[in-house]
Amino acid sequence: MDIIKLRKDKFADFLASMGDYKLFAPQKVGESLRFAPVTDAGKVELAMANTTVPPKSIFFPQTETLYRYALGNTETHPPAEGEKGVIFGVRPCDARAQVIVDKLFSWDVDDPYYLDRREKTVVVGLACNKPCVNCFCLSVGGDPASTEGLDMLMTELDDAYLLQPLTEKGEKLSQAMAAVTEAAETGDLHKAEELHQQAREMIGRKVETDGIPQKLPGLWEDELWQDTAASCLGCGICTFLCPTCHCFDIQDEVEGYDGRRCRMWDSCMFKEYTLHASGHNPRPTRRERTRNRISHKYSYFVQKFDVIACVGCGRCINFCPVNIDIVEVLRQVKEAR
Repeated sequence: MDIIKLRKDKFADFLASMGDYKLFAPQKVGESLRFAPVTDAGKVELAMANTTVPPKSIFFPQTETLYRYALGNTETHPPAEGEKGVIFGVRPCDARAQVIVDKLFSWDVDDPYYLDRREKTVVVGLACNKPCVNCFCLSVGGDPASTEGLDMLMTELDDAYLLQPLTEKGEKLSQAMAAVTEAAETGDLHKAEELHQQAREMIGRKVETDGIPQKLPGLWEDELWQDTAASCLGCGICTFLCPTCHCFDIQDEVEGYDGRRCRMWDSCMFKEYTLHASGHNPRPTRRERTRNRISHKYSYFVQKFDVIACVGCGRCINFCPVNIDIVEVLRQVKEAR
């Protein structure tokens, strides 16, 4: 597959060349940066290191209708099939996170809603030339220029973007934008590799994760969970902004004679998440919920799918209102006896 180059002064033309695709890209929505449909090329934000909300919200919406129904009618009406889309400017950690989540949604029963969106969406990544201060992707198997989960990798050069198709979907997209791109030169490839290596060297936060999945079960009663949970507010920001968190609730909403069954994001950090109808709660305090969150990502998910359910994006550190730092928690796990 040929590597191509898009000059920055043709960026608006590039977005217009998408044709039949519905295009999503990072944009300011209120006070946060998130992936939203593109209606104005001037509003696309690629200078930021990462979005506030990960692109999982496109594949796995915060609230989605599974089907609609009406009183006296035995038929259900699922939503219409989604359209083809392109998610543009996805950071490699978020693309890798989606591959991890794929394992869950195609595990014992295929999730048709999620998998339909995955099949119809082209993921165009943007290599991290300047990783965030709390990024630690190298510690969990990632890389600032990882191609895992991407259909095309984009690297920002001085006056252009280098575009490397990686899959058939990526190659088809590169053909669609042929009118606004040009062939890459050898110097462009060397420059991109230099930038990738510089980005790796910028990542200062590291933690050794070897052995953590095996060690966590033995720390069930360790004091570190109480120490960590002591400042936790139970707000759920760490899970809602995590690109690999996938917990959801399913509810029926009825108005008059019509209703819908919908699912929405949930969080294992909420007390109600494990509250039984009897009133019993197996995770009654934030101590148990904190222990579960870390154990799920770094032990339970590893046992089930052979991969850590964390990509080191740093969002849970950046946005925690009480500054709980997962890297420091993992270091405590490593040091615990």
